Amino acid sequence: MAEEIDFDAILSKYRADPYDYAEICASHTGVVTFKVEEGSSVNCTSGEWQHIPGSPLFEITRERNTKLITAKTNGTISSIRTELEGQFVEAGEKLLTIRHPLKKKEVIENILKEVLYLFPAPERAKYFFSLDIQSRIEKRGSKALTIQPGDEIIIMSLMKRDTPIYYTGEAGVIHSVYFTPGVSMDQGQALIGICASDKLPLIQKVITRVKADWDKLIDPVHAE
Repeated sequence: MAEEIDFDAILSKYRADPYDYAEICASHTGVVTFKVEEGSSVNCTSGEWQHIPGSPLFEITRERNTKLITAKTNGTISSIRTELEGQFVEAGEKLLTIRHPLKKKEVIENILKEVLYLFPAPERAKYFFSLDIQSRIEKRGSKALTIQPGDEIIIMSLMKRDTPIYYTGEAGVIHSVYFTPGVSMDQGQALIGICASDKLPLIQKVITRVKADWDKLIDPVHAE
């Protein structure tokens, strides 16, 4: 993690473009039928139990089986590959992009991901903290818990088999947790963000600065 952070450069970047851009790709091979147009507004999954599906984005049909793909994030369709309408596409083909307006909390999370050491998921699976780590977090909180390379910190649950995952990054405290126990994470997604103990004041400075400046820099619609 860098010793110094150029706060002005970071905030200027988000002021100029306070959005995330989610690229949506074909989940498997098939024929694509779009359900949105460029400029369409879309909503993500919602409801108390996340039971209301997001806005329909496209259908993809393979061997007479049609699957509807819905939005996982809210925003506006900023680009769409209209030339692929009714065409056969390969898995992973980029189909459209959703421009998602960032909220203050999301800006802070994005900046933290730039400055923390991110420990990634080795495979698509469900993850849990090890019993020892979970017990220590419940007693003292994650930011009071220092982990070292080689520590068994997480259990990976895959195909009804649990495998211990040993930490391989730099020593530090668990500043951010990006997984929900029992919910699948894709390979490569960050599970936790680690901060060296002596860098905690710097991280807090980042958060304080963004909280103080965000409302003044960004249109109020994005401020919360």
